[in-house]
Amino acid sequence: MSKLFINDKKFYFKVAGIAIPIALQGLITSGVNMMDTIMIGAVGETQLSAVSLANQFITIFHIFCMGIGMGASVLVARYYGMQEKQSLKNTVTIMLRLTLALSVLFCVATILLPRQIMQIYTVEEDIIAHGISYLNYSVVTYFLLGLSLTCTIVLRNVGMTMIPLFTSIGAFFINVGANYIFIFGKFGAPRMEAAGAAVGTLIARIFEFAIICGYLFFVDKRIYFRIKDFFAPVGNLWREYIRISIPVLISDGILALGNNSVAMVIGRLGKNFVASNSITAVTQQLSSVMIQGFSQAGAIVTGHTLGEGDRDKAHRQGYAFLGLGIFFGLVAAGIVMVISEPMIRAYNLSPETQTIARQLMLSISIIIVFQATNSIMTKGVLRGGGDTKILMVADNLFLWVASIPLGVLVGLVLHLPAFWIYFFLKIDQVLKAFWCVIRLQSGKWIKKIKSAEEL
Repeated sequence: MSKLFINDKKFYFKVAGIAIPIALQGLITSGVNMMDTIMIGAVGETQLSAVSLANQFITIFHIFCMGIGMGASVLVARYYGMQEKQSLKNTVTIMLRLTLALSVLFCVATILLPRQIMQIYTVEEDIIAHGISYLNYSVVTYFLLGLSLTCTIVLRNVGMTMIPLFTSIGAFFINVGANYIFIFGKFGAPRMEAAGAAVGTLIARIFEFAIICGYLFFVDKRIYFRIKDFFAPVGNLWREYIRISIPVLISDGILALGNNSVAMVIGRLGKNFVASNSITAVTQQLSSVMIQGFSQAGAIVTGHTLGEGDRDKAHRQGYAFLGLGIFFGLVAAGIVMVISEPMIRAYNLSPETQTIARQLMLSISIIIVFQATNSIMTKGVLRGGGDTKILMVADNLFLWVASIPLGVLVGLVLHLPAFWIYFFLKIDQVLKAFWCVIRLQSGKWIKKIKSAEEL
């Protein structure tokens, strides 16, 4: 147990300085999602379910972008610690090219196949119709979200955490205001309901894109990336990017498909379960924002430490991050238990949906302890150490071998209570928590990364 804490105030201050702004940004994002669900939930459970399921497809894109950005961040943090500026800029170039290609792919799919996308998640025609309306207004969002998200990750990795935070605060108020106007038809605007939620999100994304990408491309002096660098040759760095970053993209991409398989199971359990799950997801996000912050801080600090060449120090810090994971997992579980009932009562739900939601809240309060531990380790320390290939295998093995088949079994075959359905759909979080401790102890997660000059 003594390994879970290190007597180094500078370490904890550095981690907190990175994690807290990221966590606050996550809290604001969760607040936006909560306001979206409250507003659209006031219109009706059908519209709430439609927006929730349509967002599952957009979440695939979001997770792919996170994979591109977090994969690049492994290199960005290491090169920043090494002061390899050209390698750092080349990494950003590759990241942006991949992001734009992915945005085009999802944009075309949404334009051509909106009905087929909704039919992946539900067979209820009224939900499908509202979901198509939502997707039609979300097409441009892919480019705005993809670029602002990946650029945010890059800025965080070089210590610029406050600009994304203030941008999210502005986007929160813009999104809530636009939602109010277009969902309910205020101030002379048409009443658009589910489509209005998409319009509100689009307006907020335009704001985020303008600030984040505008700063990185025209103002930033730490990376000094400019638009002309997007067209510059990246040399042999492609090989190192593929070796380190592509496993993260593949892992998060397959994980996105797996999570959507979970959503497909949930979508076939009825609109009461879908509505309950959307509320539970928002509650989980609100309770776990610190976990997200410390996960990214783990990757950044580990990358910087290894970039400076101190392997033993990185290993000691890894155990300290494990201790932080356990602590924040217990805190998050307590928060879920405290806020679950007020969250449920904040929505216009039927008694049956409220009962299901309470069971899901109880289940996630247990799961989140394990999720916090493995998230800070796998998405933080181990990833920051460059251990991306084995993480790719572990992430997807536990999801596809355990969570999805067990979730289908207990939900669609055995028809067990909602508590157990949700628990087994998330059982991969428990299994990964034990695995990542074993991986940390082995020390095999610390990998050497080459700069452009060494290739």
